[in-house]
Amino acid sequence: MFMRRLAVFLASSNGYDPAHAALAADVGAELARRGIGLVYGGGRRGLMGIVADSVLEAGGEVVGVMPHSMVEREWAHEGVTELVRCGSMHERKAIMAEYSDAFIALPGGLGTLEEIFEVWSWRQLGFHAKPVGFLDAGGFWTPLLDALRGLVDSGFLPAPTLDDLAVAPDLHGLLDSLEERLRSVPQPAHGEGLR
Repeated sequence: MFMRRLAVFLASSNGYDPAHAALAADVGAELARRGIGLVYGGGRRGLMGIVADSVLEAGGEVVGVMPHSMVEREWAHEGVTELVRCGSMHERKAIMAEYSDAFIALPGGLGTLEEIFEVWSWRQLGFHAKPVGFLDAGGFWTPLLDALRGLVDSGFLPAPTLDDLAVAPDLHGLLDSLEERLRSVPQPAHGEGLR
């Protein structure tokens, strides 16, 4: 299966390290270069705005998804290819999942973690077969990944579920891992077949 669109979860702020903004810009440019559309939370600020602007500047497709209440607060990026308005954060995540072929997390906070963990748990439970990954540039996600290995060691996370997660320090490697998973037989990480 070819990756047409990628959901990217990331911060609506820039964070303290300028490398994060540069990473978001590089990701956007590379997605556009590869002809992969961006699906994201629809924001115009922070890393969200940077990745969207980068895709648009390179001639790529950007689909933003945002609840009406957030659009009314003028948080939305009005220059995207398509802005999908919805009623709630729950709807937002469901729409993003529907539009996307895979999901990745860039640097971010609680919202980023909540979004990536939800789609990852959906994959584990067999609600979808779309791959999930972390872009661990500069080791940003390494402490979290170490904590997840602790969950495996404690018996609360199956090792195959963690192994199913695509992780790479650069976007090229991460996209390759996601595409490899897309080409494989669709099945959730726990090994039970999809019905």
